[in-house]
Amino acid sequence: MNTNRITIIGSIIAIILIISIPTCYKVIKSHNDNLLEVVEDKIIASAKKCYFEEKCKNDKITLQELYELQFLEKVNNPITKEYYNDNSYVMIDNGNFIFKVIE
Repeated sequence: MNTNRITIIGSIIAIILIISIPTCYKVIKSHNDNLLEVVEDKIIASAKKCYFEEKCKNDKITLQELYELQFLEKVNNPITKEYYNDNSYVMIDNGNFIFKVIE
């Protein structure tokens, strides 16, 4: 009777762990992806504003350029809390704005 009880409790714990660990991982990963997306959208919005106001003439707009023209305040990675390199840039390709991080 005692080994049956241990087996049942062990099985229940194993099932809970099998379900909860991947779920927690997926929730944390989704949250981090959303944080990065929000920051990238903010950077891209600033680059679009600079480009459409014709203050940024190139197809490659660096963060340094956005900082100097005061379209953006210093931005950091929300996960690592480190500031992005000033040489990171937004590339304009056929009307698409793509943010590239330089390490």
